Amino acid sequence: MSHFGEVSYVELPAVFHLSGRFAADTDPNKVNLTIGAYRTEAGKPWVLPCVRQAESILASDETINKEYLSMSGLQSLCDAAMRLVLGESSPVIQEDRAVALQTLSGTGALYICFQFIDQFYGGCKDIYVSDPSWGNHKLMIDRIPGLNFKQYPYYNSETMTVDVDAMCRTLDGAAEGSVVLLHACAHNPTGIDPSRNDWEKIAAVCRKKNLLVIFDLAYLGYASGDYNEDAWSIRYFADLGMEFFVCQSFAKIMGLYSERVGALHFVGATSEIAHKCLSQMKIIVRSIYSNPPSHGARIASLCLNNRDLRIEWEDCLKEMHARIRRARTYLHTALKMANVPGNWDHILSQNGMFSYTGLTKAQCEVLIEKHHIYLLKSGRISMCGVTESNAKYVAESFKDAIETAKEN
Repeated sequence: MSHFGEVSYVELPAVFHLSGRFAADTDPNKVNLTIGAYRTEAGKPWVLPCVRQAESILASDETINKEYLSMSGLQSLCDAAMRLVLGESSPVIQEDRAVALQTLSGTGALYICFQFIDQFYGGCKDIYVSDPSWGNHKLMIDRIPGLNFKQYPYYNSETMTVDVDAMCRTLDGAAEGSVVLLHACAHNPTGIDPSRNDWEKIAAVCRKKNLLVIFDLAYLGYASGDYNEDAWSIRYFADLGMEFFVCQSFAKIMGLYSERVGALHFVGATSEIAHKCLSQMKIIVRSIYSNPPSHGARIASLCLNNRDLRIEWEDCLKEMHARIRRARTYLHTALKMANVPGNWDHILSQNGMFSYTGLTKAQCEVLIEKHHIYLLKSGRISMCGVTESNAKYVAESFKDAIETAKEN
């Protein structure tokens, strides 16, 4: 007799289930618009040249060993990551009010952040997340009993824009000192970001209600091709003197998906408060995985700190952004050429890795089952799956799915 006989089976998250189906599909026209990972024009993963060079440097450096890192990880990475996010001449860095520790990618940063808030935050533990948002936000928050998952309106399906007024009204109605999670740039899944004027309105509400802010930063540089531009919202909040967290990932921006490299940053009201909080976050790390792995961290650190590799990485980031912009143009042009019903200009106006197409669940099911085009049933697609060679097929399949679903 098992001690675990009452455990029920749980389905995999849709993104992994669909990716598995895609891998097993033998149809020659199949297209994967599901998973959030960069692909080249040939539809292949890309190991960045600067990453290859960094690995070669590390492999030939006999001074590097396999000893444990500290609980906070590789300091050279933490320092460089902080400057990348907050700016080379950031006042909060100069005032020693910013601290950072290496994490298991952005997911690990979020989890450590949520655990810290659960254990040490004295304010309201309602955590407001955009509707819609990355599915893992809710999954993590719901598994920490002391936290309460809440949502604020974000996407206006009629205008296909950010509904900043509705968002601010909801946050203004939140309990004093609640927590709000904001996507710093390249919003997942909509691909729509607030303007600078919008960010000023959001910040005003956060200050008025004394909200604790968490920035999710997985796509720095993907929105505009310029990491300084994409970090504007974070730096604006820093200039206002607010306390906040930043959960940063190097998966997308360096192609280090399987290396699990990230950082958790905290900007405190004073240096003393920031370092006290860092000490407690280290203990949380100790209780979960003790210390982070070094290999990916050393790669990322070299790419940020080595002058030549830094230049090459910045060029790679611009190319990834440009490739996705080209994919948007391919698809938009093909949709117009195929006379697909509706206005598809939002494909061009959205940014980052994803596009919220506006397709219905029924239309998505037709695409998956009939045309072997795999996408989330919310209508979100990864633009990296679109290439010049498959855009026409994708557009024609969209047209058929819209017409078929309407008939049914």
